[in-house]
Amino acid sequence: MYVPRFNALDDDAAVDALIRTVGAGDLVTADTDGVPYATRLPLVWLRDESRVIAHMALANPHWRTLGDGGAALIVVTGPQAYVSPSWYEAKAEHGRVVPTWNYSRVELRGTVRVHRDVAWLRDAVTRLTDLHEQRRAQPWAVTDAPASYVEGQLRGIVGLEVTVTSVEGKAKLSQNRSDADRAGVVAGLRAEDGAEASRVADAVSAHSSSTSSHDSASTR
Repeated sequence: MYVPRFNALDDDAAVDALIRTVGAGDLVTADTDGVPYATRLPLVWLRDESRVIAHMALANPHWRTLGDGGAALIVVTGPQAYVSPSWYEAKAEHGRVVPTWNYSRVELRGTVRVHRDVAWLRDAVTRLTDLHEQRRAQPWAVTDAPASYVEGQLRGIVGLEVTVTSVEGKAKLSQNRSDADRAGVVAGLRAEDGAEASRVADAVSAHSSSTSSHDSASTR
């Protein structure tokens, strides 16, 4: 992934927050002939163990192309939105502006292993369920379903474990624009319809505030 210095998302907490908020990523691999495969998967990111736990349907042919220890890429994409040059103050000043696309993204690279063991699968889906249910007033648990039913469901999936060797994050949030231009981007996005644009506006605003605070602190 191309990451200009000012777009680098190199804070572990920010990377983990993005993965946790999105909750899923695209597993990208290639078979022995170089044919690419991609599957969207809910995932559990275990940073302390440098691994990702996920699963996919047994009927999905993707997993049959995976050899233990094969190269894998997981792409987690956050909110994204088109940015109009008409939102920049610079448009009125000199007109030398063009459209762009703002987004946040994390890439996890490593090696993949397939699991068919029922006990491993039960642990994996329990971790995933608990991760998303823990904030609910009445969280559902895997053990709430009949054991025989769960057993049958587990036999219809395969587990995936990616040992992560590198983590790279990018937040393209108008960092190369002036404060006035970024303020215009935030205002423009908030005027758009849809939650996606609003979330990008929040990210641009938060990043701008964080940068300003850091700049102020560094001059003290």
